[in-house]
Amino acid sequence: MQERKKLGKNDLSVKKTSIRKAYGEVLVEIGEDNKDIFSLEADLGGVTYSCMFGKKFPERYINVGDAEQNLIGTAAGLAATGKIPYASTFAVFASMRAAEQVRFAVAYNNLKVRIIGMYSGLNAGRNGPSHHCEGDIAVMRSIPNMTVIEPADSLTLKKLIKESVNYDGPIYIRIGRKEVPLIYSNSDRIKIGKANILREGKDLTIIACGLMVYESLIAAEKLEEDEISAEVIDLHTIKPLDSETILNSVKKTNKVITVEEHNIFGGLGSTIAELLSVKFPTKMNIIGIEDIFTDSDEEEILREKYGLTSDNIYKKAIKMIND
Repeated sequence: MQERKKLGKNDLSVKKTSIRKAYGEVLVEIGEDNKDIFSLEADLGGVTYSCMFGKKFPERYINVGDAEQNLIGTAAGLAATGKIPYASTFAVFASMRAAEQVRFAVAYNNLKVRIIGMYSGLNAGRNGPSHHCEGDIAVMRSIPNMTVIEPADSLTLKKLIKESVNYDGPIYIRIGRKEVPLIYSNSDRIKIGKANILREGKDLTIIACGLMVYESLIAAEKLEEDEISAEVIDLHTIKPLDSETILNSVKKTNKVITVEEHNIFGGLGSTIAELLSVKFPTKMNIIGIEDIFTDSDEEEILREKYGLTSDNIYKKAIKMIND
């Protein structure tokens, strides 16, 4: 099931693509096929690449200005009339500043609004903790009717956006800022609500989302050199959870590590812990942001500082195996 045999961190053959640009491209694609698609912005069209949609379909492109609550309220109004709005802004603003509108205007009415939260996790870099977003998964998955997604690469994003057109209810999709490694070679296995096993193993299960999927695959390759067989799962859909795939893997390995660019409370790790505590209690370690307000610096430096690297995943796995 492994997509690539080697994903070495310094391997120049690993193609990187802009996940933000991929969003702009696929938005135009679905807009051409469906005249009910609208794109909404809060004065960040150039940042989110939704300006590509605006140039192609100006009559279906709305910039509400620097007003995220209005962004969500307007999207809810469009959805109530049968349109399918894709509203994009920084993840921290979509999930925090507009939380009331997301909860009551969108989710309470179970409307087909697609909220795209960009610059997730530490992606805002030097903009600092006011723009870093370490709690959006926790907020969004606690809201009834909401589907929560974090794709690992551009190909995954495009497939899930295309699927979202005909998917019922509201969806929150969190994506980053910079170019990301292309993990998948094709999109055949990518489906909303279905986890993907990228690498089979028997000694340990590593479950990750977003950019941490790539880091987990690198860690698994390092572990293989120590004769440790790690199964790596891309959990791009955090809610609803693919419990069957998770349980089948963990029952085989009896050990699990989760990895996310998010607070260790309320995110992917908490989701898996909630499942396993009821269905199959087992040894578990959650790797994420340790419930702090993060510093301002370049993304790579911050990920290193907070342990969101393949090296740290590897070290945690070794310790878990040896304990």
